[in-house]
Amino acid sequence: MPSPSEGRPSEARSRLLDTATRLFYTEGIHAVGIDRIVAEAQVTRATLYRHFPGKEDLVLAYLNEVDQAMRGQADEAIAARLPADGTIRALSASIAQGIRSTGFRGCAFLNAAAEYPDPESPVHKAVLAHRQWFLETVTELLAKIQETGAEPAARHFVMMRDGAMAAGCLFDPVLICETFLRGVERLLQVYAVTDYSEPAGA
Repeated sequence: MPSPSEGRPSEARSRLLDTATRLFYTEGIHAVGIDRIVAEAQVTRATLYRHFPGKEDLVLAYLNEVDQAMRGQADEAIAARLPADGTIRALSASIAQGIRSTGFRGCAFLNAAAEYPDPESPVHKAVLAHRQWFLETVTELLAKIQETGAEPAARHFVMMRDGAMAAGCLFDPVLICETFLRGVERLLQVYAVTDYSEPAGA
């Protein structure tokens, strides 16, 4: 008979990942060393290396946690079975809520990309994989409104989100979120009557 804990992460691993997630996000990945994580998680270095062979493995686990949380937000918006534009609005509201939350420090993936610019880095590749998923998710939603130009419109949405996340940790997050949500409304209005596959001014 399988153990009740089988398939569940150990308490030590959870503490390590929770500690790393908090420190990497608030202080930066390169700024936080293994010794700091071990001390704050109250485990030994041997325990850390048993779960994560190297710091890069811990960074990838951190990004996977953030990725799963964002996928959960998208799944929740989609599960509400709203019309496609309503789902986009719900997803945008979730993004705005995150920007307004205490301790917001921008997009974890853009922050990681800035610290790992090498395209061959596994961390950089994880960032690109997450962003591709997000672009495809928004593209699929917009295609339910109209198929023509769904991907260009989705790229527009992603750029607005990126801008809001960058500005949200520098300026008044309430004002930034209001601007972002107005931009989303405008995008939806224009997209419904515009062929986004055509270059501007064509």
